[in-house]
Amino acid sequence: MMTRGYVFNFFVLALCTLMAISRANLDPTQMTTALLIRVDQSGKGDYKKIQDAINAVPSNNSELVFIWVKPGIYKEQIVVPVDKPFITLSGTNTTGTIITWNDSGDIFQSPTFTVLASDFVGRYLTIQNTFGAGNKAVALRVSGDRAAFYNCRILSHQDTLLDDTGRHYYKNCYIEGDTDFICGDAASLFEKCHLHSLSEGVGAITAQRRESPAENTGFTFLGCKITGVKTALLGRPWGAYSRVVFAFTYMSNVILPQGWDDWGDSSKQSTSYYGQYKCSGPGAITSRRVQWSHNLTIQEAAPFLTMDLISGKSWIRPAPTSFKKAPASISKNSDTGN
Repeated sequence: MMTRGYVFNFFVLALCTLMAISRANLDPTQMTTALLIRVDQSGKGDYKKIQDAINAVPSNNSELVFIWVKPGIYKEQIVVPVDKPFITLSGTNTTGTIITWNDSGDIFQSPTFTVLASDFVGRYLTIQNTFGAGNKAVALRVSGDRAAFYNCRILSHQDTLLDDTGRHYYKNCYIEGDTDFICGDAASLFEKCHLHSLSEGVGAITAQRRESPAENTGFTFLGCKITGVKTALLGRPWGAYSRVVFAFTYMSNVILPQGWDDWGDSSKQSTSYYGQYKCSGPGAITSRRVQWSHNLTIQEAAPFLTMDLISGKSWIRPAPTSFKKAPASISKNSDTGN
């Protein structure tokens, strides 16, 4: 005969399992109504600090949460925890909502903004690390799956965007740095983004870290623009099987004729995959590229020109079309001391 304790434990286990299955079956592309949380430094919103608003979102969240950040300079080091999916963090305009920090060193501990959760969206934000040149100084680290950024400015010098792991989409973003300033081992599509190099010599724009031919990762830049202050490389291999493709991208004369570098390890020339397809501008001329890069045919380029690269059709969601008031447990302003 089962005891009451056994029955209760079985019930709890069954309920947790059902909740996990329910979350797994959520279709982000069909989620159009969001709970609204407002961040306003003047005290007129729900919170004065962005991190406090994120902390208020329940663990294992299964609803869209839209955190609207009023214009201002937010001196905060932000983390979106792994157990808080389906958050959108949005400014009103990109240059008016600035998240800033000043740190360097460990690329996983020092970023201004870290995303660990899945199904995160960032909109109209400036995210910057003001440390300056001379050391690793990450502005944005993205380590969650299914993350998207729209109309954001991501600013630093070395390792500006740690595009660490997962599937990611960046559209109409401005990304600036001098050394390996887009790095990591994610599978990411950059569409209509502006990459601006601060390099004074041979600083690389990308350092993709694919380490095995079995990994379905790599960076694709589609319809982008590259500018800079002096000269730079398109990329170098952080991982032996580094994979980067530029397609329909304007390259100014900042790009050095050789285009790519093997990072002092010639063995990576045969395992890295660096390609270019129908790019334009004075920096796009392929005749003097390193021999181990590829001037792609349409057949070779085709797999990199679609959302299928990141399975985007299954998770990239539209902006919410309606909002509902968050319950008091979430919207209550707990930051009364500042």
